[in-house]
Amino acid sequence: MIEIILEKKQELDFDKVKEMIEEKKANVGAGYLTDQGALFLVAADLGVSLEKSPKTEYNIKDIFVGARDITIIGRIITINPIRTFQKRDSDQQSRNRIITIYDKDSSIRIKLWDELVDFPEQLNLRHGDLIKVSNCQVKSGMDNKPIVNLGSNGSIDLVVDDNKYQVPTLPEITESIDDLSVPKENLVVIGKINSDPRISEFTNSRGERAKSLHLELVNEDNTRKIRSVIWNINEENVPKSLTTNSRIKLIGVKTKIGNPNFGNGDLEIHGDEGTVLEFVDQEKPIENYILRIISRRVDRSENKLLCMAVDKESRPYFVNIDTKLFELEINPNDIIECYPNRVLGNSIEVTDQDSFLHILKEEQDLPRGEQFEAKIRDISVANRPYIVEAIVLQIPNKTDVNTKSGELVTVADTIIGDDTGEIRLVGWRQNSNLVSQLKIGERIKVFAANAVSGKEGDMELSLKPYSEIITVS
Repeated sequence: MIEIILEKKQELDFDKVKEMIEEKKANVGAGYLTDQGALFLVAADLGVSLEKSPKTEYNIKDIFVGARDITIIGRIITINPIRTFQKRDSDQQSRNRIITIYDKDSSIRIKLWDELVDFPEQLNLRHGDLIKVSNCQVKSGMDNKPIVNLGSNGSIDLVVDDNKYQVPTLPEITESIDDLSVPKENLVVIGKINSDPRISEFTNSRGERAKSLHLELVNEDNTRKIRSVIWNINEENVPKSLTTNSRIKLIGVKTKIGNPNFGNGDLEIHGDEGTVLEFVDQEKPIENYILRIISRRVDRSENKLLCMAVDKESRPYFVNIDTKLFELEINPNDIIECYPNRVLGNSIEVTDQDSFLHILKEEQDLPRGEQFEAKIRDISVANRPYIVEAIVLQIPNKTDVNTKSGELVTVADTIIGDDTGEIRLVGWRQNSNLVSQLKIGERIKVFAANAVSGKEGDMELSLKPYSEIITVS
């Protein structure tokens, strides 16, 4: 009865209604009224009828924890993949998944359980569809926000008549980079990719190894840059070719205050496994690349050949080649033509049956490796590889360090020098072995290292997956 009053009179809260009940009991019918009897009088004063059954169809903003058997109308913004887990109290497996919907005022997550997790595929649901969710109950999520649970008695129906409900479409709620002003959830954002996208691994909140997609989005005139991260991403959902200057739409993301350690202090965009990435313009990816190999390294444990290569404009590329598919002897200064199965920024993968690669015998007008050779004094922080010939001046130091993300990794460093100066050479993770094996006084040639700003602000040479070190006699 109190819930009915609170639904009708949202300016009141539970404690205020209880106070009104006590006043009625004290002033009107002292010794004669029960709490429920007094509540009838309070409801009459407020003009609320307790005879009517509470409504079952709710606007999302009016949903409260504890509501049962309710119906919600909303438009889908994200459909997360199915999660399978072991129940704590038994050996049985259970499945669930999250659908997020919105209406003109708010949004909410719907958790489907067990046999209902297949509803999206059975109904061929997509983001942007208007649905009716019936016979559900509202609980408190782990973030203390209401979350709708849909069990065996619940149902989802596709709403065909969009005009009956005033729920804006996805294009109507789409925002540009310039529109982003405050932290907000369940957004659709359009922007232009400004930096080479990359995929990295991390440990998620469930203790599982997962992958994240990192990219920087800018507005049309390049005056605002927003760091963007899609967590727990499935690589199969990333477009085959995702390169700089592409205009993309991120469906189902949120904005939050940026971490100054990673960005410029502006807002950041964050998504998850339910986020959808679409091209705004019809993209026609480059089908083939003609490149000159600058450096190469064989990873026998993964059957991969990791190469640094450049195109005719001297743009650097990281080429990942599956040596089981392409048993070719590829060496520095060779020219290759490849049809990749995946292009992510300046990272090219030639790793499945849909890809192709061969060595071109005829000479092409492409930069040679010699143009990347540099003296230490001429090195500067830039998006380009360097080839440096130098002498090892210090016994390498190898240690384990904690990264900003909390990951424990191995890093090795030493000092190398030539007749123009000295610089620190650093190798992280697998590259630490390349550095730690160096000997003081040894003359070496470092291929395809990048100049970066070190933790103390000094410039250093950082080895990449495709970097190579050889001994010069």
